Amino acid sequence: MNKLGKIALAGVAALWAGTALADGVKVGMITTLSGGGAGLGIDVRDGFLLAVKQSGNSDIEVVVEDDQRKPEIAVQLADKMIQSEKVDVLTGIIWSNLAMAVVPSATAQGKFYLSPNAGPSQLAGEGCHENYFNVAWQNDNLHEGAGAYAKDAGFKNTFILAPNYPAGTDALAGYKRFYEGELAGEVYTKLGQTDYAAEIAQIRASGADSVFFFLPGGMGISFLKQYSDSGIDLPVVGPAFSFDQGILQAVGDAALGIKNTSQWSKDIDNPANNAFVESFQAEYGRLPSLYASQGFDTANLLLSAMGKADIDDADAFRAALKEADFDSVRGDFEFGPNNHPIQDIYVREVIKEGDVLTNKIVGVALEDRGDAYAEKCKM
Repeated sequence: MNKLGKIALAGVAALWAGTALADGVKVGMITTLSGGGAGLGIDVRDGFLLAVKQSGNSDIEVVVEDDQRKPEIAVQLADKMIQSEKVDVLTGIIWSNLAMAVVPSATAQGKFYLSPNAGPSQLAGEGCHENYFNVAWQNDNLHEGAGAYAKDAGFKNTFILAPNYPAGTDALAGYKRFYEGELAGEVYTKLGQTDYAAEIAQIRASGADSVFFFLPGGMGISFLKQYSDSGIDLPVVGPAFSFDQGILQAVGDAALGIKNTSQWSKDIDNPANNAFVESFQAEYGRLPSLYASQGFDTANLLLSAMGKADIDDADAFRAALKEADFDSVRGDFEFGPNNHPIQDIYVREVIKEGDVLTNKIVGVALEDRGDAYAEKCKM
């Protein structure tokens, strides 16, 4: 176990023992640490804890729990953290169906929720809340970037697929918002699916000139390997989720040359990002992923607010969060009117650096993009 893992577990033990953190902030992190998609939650946790460690701030305590990618477990953990452990802030959830099960109740109880990943459209629009801040994106964003790239690349007949859950429906809606061609097919797969023979057969028979997919975690690994083995030679476009650092090593050379969209990349050249990439690799022995960068930014947002306001003064603390006065690894970062980011969406290409698969930025798909739902938010 690495040093930060020991810190996290120590924090859990102290909190369960009833140790109070005088005038500090207790953070409940509910994330996926086992089963399919565990790598995503591990990276969010590790990025968050690295920022806390680097801050040297002893007034923050982090409780880490595994939601097992099950909504009912996430709800139970949130209830325990809010009612028994008296946390001030919740964070960590990867999956949008879990976020929809947890966030509305948490914010209704006066808790702040800082999302390091899931950004369902419902929580960006009519379901927005002044205590809910998304530090990653609104779910549609990277898919909107992929649609914009596909349009610019001249694709006219794309086959699109995603899992049948909130982030999947947001993904295809986002792609279609900026893509101007026809659709050779539109398919929703099962969440957690690993066999894509039927979908690949549909792609083969569809007459498509390109493929767009959103299949995060192990789903994307399975699809890309099977797609590569199928012999279909159509260009593939996707969001960063299936081409991120941890995923690429599992996919292998099948991903080389694929274009994907992201609001972050390890080669964004600014001091905060350069330091983050170097320090993360030194601490954990691996390159950071998109998820790690989001965990890192989420912690630094929280720490910036703690430096300006007391958590017990909700209005002041909320205003401090809204200012987003921290050095994001993405560079420019600000919140829109619905507390979701306004940021650039990049086009990346999968390359090899030595024996390591990674990404490099090759263009910008969308500049200063907010989201399509902000006007529905009535905060």
